[in-house]
Amino acid sequence: MNPRARVERALHGGKADRVPFTIYECMIPPCAAERELRNRGCCIVRRLPVFRTHRPNVRTTEQVYWVGERKFTRTVHETKCGTLSSLVEDGGFTSWRHEYLLKRPEDYAAIRCLLRDEVYEPAYAEFARAQEADRGDTIYRANFGLEPMQELISGGVMGMQTYCEEWMERRDEVLGLYEILVENRRKIYPLVAQSPASHANYGGNVTPEIIGRENFEAYYLPHYHEAAEVMHRHGKLIGCHFDANTKLIAPAIAGTPLDYIEAFTPAPDTDQTLAEARAAWPDKVLWINFPSSVHLQPDAAVEAVTLDLLEQAGRMDGLLIGITEDMPPERWQDSCRSIMQGLERHAREHPGRYQA
Repeated sequence: MNPRARVERALHGGKADRVPFTIYECMIPPCAAERELRNRGCCIVRRLPVFRTHRPNVRTTEQVYWVGERKFTRTVHETKCGTLSSLVEDGGFTSWRHEYLLKRPEDYAAIRCLLRDEVYEPAYAEFARAQEADRGDTIYRANFGLEPMQELISGGVMGMQTYCEEWMERRDEVLGLYEILVENRRKIYPLVAQSPASHANYGGNVTPEIIGRENFEAYYLPHYHEAAEVMHRHGKLIGCHFDANTKLIAPAIAGTPLDYIEAFTPAPDTDQTLAEARAAWPDKVLWINFPSSVHLQPDAAVEAVTLDLLEQAGRMDGLLIGITEDMPPERWQDSCRSIMQGLERHAREHPGRYQA
């Protein structure tokens, strides 16, 4: 089986000749080690958009500047209700937001104008070309964006601390933005479902300690249900990037129609082991993130953790091991080789637990 076929089999709840190993495209630079890993079956996860967003009545400008070796981008949105700005620092594999759109209560009106002005159109050509040209080394994924409430927290509108303050002080204003985003997301669901993508992520990075179980059930779950209904109608899969502590919201996640839980990071980095996650979500595909802290351990320990994770999973169907967080630059090559070594060894030593 080629790497993509192995991933597709597991994503649909099946088992292949071994558990697939995947890495985000931005986490693995082209080099001899990358080529070696791909030759051994590692599958690259490439995330491409399948729709475009336009704001026809908003004038947006960007100013890029440098402070020493640090790159910053100031984005300004001029709406009919006021001007908004944000400041982001480019961190290479990630970015840091130094300023969010919401800086004072008067900004709510301009943010409402900004969000209401969004229109969407399909953009399938690049995705289709890339997927068709690839020879099986890569799995291509689409994305809906963040859940409406999560968009306010980590999508650039107000940030986590300000969200907590605004939720207590101006909840009606927060919910007003949330309702606009709910309607916006409903316009996106059919665009993703009708795209060439076989699967798509909906949001993630949920922090239960901030959101809480009740608000998660009230403001997150309904949107997984709505999006999944549209995706399943078109024969597509849907998942979510749950990479933080999940024990508090595990029963709620179990009740969703999500097909897979992506980036689940088992203990020691979070509050659930892989065995506990399997028990909590027996009908979900688990596409885990290999615990980031383990990359710092010696190669033999990385391989041992890989083998332990496979034993915790119990069964090999509907299981994928991935890399969704950056790895220590000096360790990623040997650590990934050790993970691959563990996956190969387990399949070799337990052939009856894999595809015949």
